[in-house]
Formats: sequence, structure tokens, C-alpha cells
Amino acid sequence: MALSDVKCRNTRPASKLQKLSDGGGLQLWVQPSGTRLWRLAYRFDGKQKLLSLGSYPVISLADARQARDEAKRLLMAGADPAQQRKFQKASSPKDTFRSIADEYVDKLKKEGRADRTISKVKWLLDFAYPTIGDKCIREIDTATILIALRRVEVRGRYESARRLRSTIGTVFRFAIATARAEADPTIALRGALISPTVTPRAAITDPKALGGLLRAVDAFDGQPTTRAALKLMALLFPRPGELRAAEWEEFDFESSVWIIPEARMKMRRPHRVPLSRQAVSVLTSLKQISGGGSLLLPGVRSGSRPISDNTLNAALRRMGYGKEEATAHGFRATASTLLNECGRWHPDAIERQLAHIENNDVRRAYARAEHWDERVKMMQWWADCLDELESKNARVISIKGRGKSAVHSPPRGSTLNPTSAAHQTPRGISNLRRSY
Repeated sequence: MALSDVKCRNTRPASKLQKLSDGGGLQLWVQPSGTRLWRLAYRFDGKQKLLSLGSYPVISLADARQARDEAKRLLMAGADPAQQRKFQKASSPKDTFRSIADEYVDKLKKEGRADRTISKVKWLLDFAYPTIGDKCIREIDTATILIALRRVEVRGRYESARRLRSTIGTVFRFAIATARAEADPTIALRGALISPTVTPRAAITDPKALGGLLRAVDAFDGQPTTRAALKLMALLFPRPGELRAAEWEEFDFESSVWIIPEARMKMRRPHRVPLSRQAVSVLTSLKQISGGGSLLLPGVRSGSRPISDNTLNAALRRMGYGKEEATAHGFRATASTLLNECGRWHPDAIERQLAHIENNDVRRAYARAEHWDERVKMMQWWADCLDELESKNARVISIKGRGKSAVHSPPRGSTLNPTSAAHQTPRGISNLRRSY
């Protein structure tokens, strides 16, 4: 029975190799690991042979059938498809590491990957090209790749060397999937490089110190758009890049929601952000400044480009906060820490608001709830708490422990309105991928 794309895609891995037949000798091998490989079984000169056609879905069902038909034509002409491929590889000028890497980058572009992601990949590959760029990819061994990595590592750029190894490995796996390489030499280099020292981004997690930062932001005498951006980082705690490139059409003021398109999200999923009253107020004031264009935060030199990725951190330095004290990205860690410590909100609601993705495949398949109603209440509560912390007369207390607020309850008539939908926080946080 002929295969369908749905069957190719949905057949679940088993404990043993599964061979799905499409007819004419074409088979899809579903490995226990989940890898799906095209194979063509045929006979030549009285011997049973097997030809690798690449992996699914890089090689689609239609492409695999076309490759099968081409192999059949070679057999009818008296040629061995496997031997013919060896001749083509030996004479092909397209099998250099550089040419295959270029194909891989083009694939990322077609998949709609972020420009910044593609730029990072190209930047890393430039380190590899002097050593292995013009070599045939099948002739590149582990020792040669290590030379390229050591040239980066010797400069003290340990993280760049580690990422370069991973990127080179990705190119090799792409070559394997397209039947132009047999193995990934970078696997043997795991543990061969110096491990970089991981330094988390600086963030203020003390409520009193946070109040001081909020007052400094409010008094910032730089560009009004920069001051507004810092306020929105504190209120909404998105990733800085998500805010910098935001456009006015993403904001629905009637529903009080900011919808970030998947193309600008790290995990490539659209993300909704509830807008508190305070966030709407900041946005309304900002619209009077930048509302004439499409960008929320246009740059000073060009209204068609957003503020640079260093603008917010530079503003924090002008306010006297060193890079070891506060960063724009640190607002995410600030919110995560204090919201979890207050004990009012379910950890999953906090993680969804941070746009984190469940790291466990099984749990991710079932944990699809967005906790939207709770997140709406949480974001308003958080904005109210920031208002209270910003007040010079706020009596700040520790928020560690369940059920405690970040500040003392305000006098009757205050805007602070802690939610009545408090949750008991379970010990530990769900096993989610962190991105601070």
C-alpha cells in the first residue's frame, strides 16, 4: 500500500526499526530514536542492494519517489544507482563545507527564522571557513574541525567556540540528511573544549531596590521613548527584542492585549500579553510621540528602524546601574522571582506569561492551558505592586514565603487590588526551559 505524507509524519517510533513500504523498493525506515530515513531496495548484477535517499521530512515523499524513479531508469540502462552516485559525488563541486553551509542558511531563511538567528549562524560559520570552508565535507575529520575551534578558543571566546561546534554539527547533519555525508565528526568533540563560565544576567530581586530603580526610570532625562520602553519592560517583562521591534498594530487597546506574532518570538509561537491599566497609560502617552509610524519604539536616526539592542542597557548605565547590577533582560528575572515568591500565582501561569516552553515532551503535549484569566489578574496585580514600590513612602517587606505580598496592604481606597484567586504554590517550579 502506497504511503501518504500523513502516515510518514505520524507513525510513532517503536522499540524496533519499522520499515514502511511505498512500492517499487522505496521504504521509509522509522528508527526507535524517531529518525525517519528513506531507503531504496533494489537488485543489481544479481545482488540485493540498498540506496540511501536522505531523511524525512528534509526529503519529502514526492522527492523520494522521484529519486526512486530516477534510480529505476538507471537500472533499466544497466547502471548501478549507488555506483553512479559515487561518481557524481567525486565530480561534484557543490560538496564543500561552505556550499552546504550556504544551503543550510537558505533553508533557515525559507523556514522563516528570525534575521538575528540567521545572522548569528552566518557569523559563527565565518570562523570555520578559513580552515574547512573549501574542503569537501566528506573529507573533513574531527581533528581538522578541532583546529578551527581551537583558533576561536585560544582567543578566550569559549562560548563562541562551543556554539561553533554545535553549528558545524548542524551543517553536517544537514549534509547527512541530503545524502552528502555519512557521519557528524563534531560528536566526538563533546567535552574537548573549555566550558565557559555562565554568568546570569544581572537583575534586581529585592523589592526595596526595585522601587529605587523604578523611581530612577521615572526621573530618566533621556529620550522619552527610552523611558517608556523601560517602564514597559518592568510592567510587561517581555524579552527586550520583542519590545524593541513591536509595532502599533499588535496592540488591541479595546481588549487590553498585546499579541506578539510568532515570527518575533524566540520559540516561534504567537504570544499574548495582558495589558494592565498602567501599561495602557504608558502606551497611550507613547502613541502621541511615535504613533505616526508603524514602530512602537523608532530609532532617533531613522523612524523605519527600532531602537538599538543596546539602548535600554545604556540608559540603565546612565542612571548609575552597572552591568553587574541591572540589565534590560533582567526585568524578566525580577518578575519571575518576585511573582513566584509571593505565592499568589500558579507557577505555570507565570511561566506562560514569560513565554517559556515546557522542556518535557510528554508534559508539553498535555500542558496546553494558557491560564489566561489568571494571567490577566496577575499582570494587573503586578503593575499595582510596582506603583506601590515606586512610592517613596512604601513600607516594603520580604515577599518570601507563601501568601505574602510584596508590600504592606495599602489604605482603603488605594489602587492596589490583590487578586482573590490566590493559589497555593507547590514546591518547586515545573521543568520549563529557562531563557533569562
